[in-house]
Amino acid sequence: MADRTPPLTVEELRALVAGGAIDTVVLAFPDMQGRLQGKRFAAPFFLDEVLAHGTEGCSYLLAVDTEMNTVDGYALSSWDGGYGDFAMRPDLSTLRRTPWNEATALVTADLTWADGSPVDAAPRQILRRQLDRLAALGLTAQVGTELEFIVFKDTYEQAWDAGYRDLTPANRYNIDYSILGGGRVEPLLRRIRNEMAAAGLTVESAKGECNPGQHEIAFRYDEALTTCDQHAVYKTGAKEIAAQEGVCLTFMAKYDRREGNSCHVHLSLQDADGANAMPGDDPHGMSPLMRHFLAGQLAALRDLTLLHAPNINSYKRFQPGSFAPTAVAWGHDNRTCAFRVVGHGPSTRFENRVPGGDANPYLAVAAMIAAGLHGVERGLELPPPCAGNAYTADHPHVPTTLREAAELWETSEIAKEAFGPEVVAHYRTMARVELAAFDAAVTDWELRRSFERL
Repeated sequence: MADRTPPLTVEELRALVAGGAIDTVVLAFPDMQGRLQGKRFAAPFFLDEVLAHGTEGCSYLLAVDTEMNTVDGYALSSWDGGYGDFAMRPDLSTLRRTPWNEATALVTADLTWADGSPVDAAPRQILRRQLDRLAALGLTAQVGTELEFIVFKDTYEQAWDAGYRDLTPANRYNIDYSILGGGRVEPLLRRIRNEMAAAGLTVESAKGECNPGQHEIAFRYDEALTTCDQHAVYKTGAKEIAAQEGVCLTFMAKYDRREGNSCHVHLSLQDADGANAMPGDDPHGMSPLMRHFLAGQLAALRDLTLLHAPNINSYKRFQPGSFAPTAVAWGHDNRTCAFRVVGHGPSTRFENRVPGGDANPYLAVAAMIAAGLHGVERGLELPPPCAGNAYTADHPHVPTTLREAAELWETSEIAKEAFGPEVVAHYRTMARVELAAFDAAVTDWELRRSFERL
């Protein structure tokens, strides 16, 4: 992979610490859900000790459920194994200030075992392995992620106490592209944009979306690992800023019956000379590489959907006419398909519309690269594009439940070949844990339908 210029150098950090401008350094890694987990260090201690040697964290951080409960079934970490530590080693190319936390810097960590070998099931390592496979072909992946979220005027604590019901959205009606609607929450959006820029992200724009209170802030694409690191920083920072402003926001895939929160992922391939390797002279404006790579997306999508849609709630987005895909199909600028080809010439790329706002970006992008390489290595041919409404056309269906996706993932030769049996088993366990928790839950829906009338 190409060298990455950090938003903040170690020399700059030393000067800021010496001058009192920074007193805290956060060292964090993305967990299975894409959340940042780690420690806050006194800045002088970080510089003197952690910078060179890293720190330790309990391996259970990659073997718990969303609520941080220890669960059975993981080979990586368990009661039988004693829940030992792994090492968190700073990737200094990610060092940055986080202006929403006073006098604080943040650096993303890679996970290794005591002998220095990587923790294979760690999301960042899973993506690194796929990027290494691309690099062997002289290619890098350029990626942009588009995250939607819904803003509520309640605090996170008020939302918790209310059971997340009857919250007050920041906008009361559809404000898709509405300047007036965006203006209602512009102080929050402006603060997020400006402070993300100060953290080293390149902000493009903000716009309203369809669901009441729903918005999107877009950032410029970058090398795949950089984009995923920035994605994780943004999700954490946006929530922290919202909390400081006395409101809350959610990235969950489907909050209510209206439009869900998407995370559309744009991807192109760059050759060794830094040129986009996807445009070409065929009737679709594609190179052979792009045709094979996109054909791989179609061939592998059902097998790898678990990495795009990792939660029970993820699958509630996939409804006809919802702008979330149901058909395993591709089309030119066609938002009814799972894959939408956009751009012309040097900007040619495709968009994966399957992931929701709850997706772990490292896993989703790793799945896209693995699928693409499956198509390239086998020379798969791209079927004709869908020119009409993919919701009503005859195409294979995106998995409709986490159970279906997990079963496809567990038995997939594509997944085993790309990621290895350890990773396949690890994320099958993740899905099994979520399914067991959901199957045991008594929901509000059941109470309303059954309490009196059955």
